[in-house]
Amino acid sequence: MSAPEPVNCRYYYADFHRGREIEECRLIKRNRDSRPWRRPLCNSCPVPDILLHTNCHEIALEATVVKRLGLFERVEVYAVCARHYIELDDPLNCPQCASESSR
Repeated sequence: MSAPEPVNCRYYYADFHRGREIEECRLIKRNRDSRPWRRPLCNSCPVPDILLHTNCHEIALEATVVKRLGLFERVEVYAVCARHYIELDDPLNCPQCASESSR
């Protein structure tokens, strides 16, 4: 059996060594209030783009699988700047970090 296509995310974990078939999202696994994770959720997950494009160097994320319209599941992200202790409405932009980098 061949392993599925890998996911480019620091929270994705897969182990297919010697017959194991372990796949998990360690970010969603930490949230006990979340619905169960499934591999197709990675295709539309915003976390890899957030980590790549955010201006916040010390971002803390929490992800939750939620059901929309009773049919579709998706990943919602809650972000906090751990350096300035502020909630981020837009995880790509921390206003405090942006003002520090413009100095």
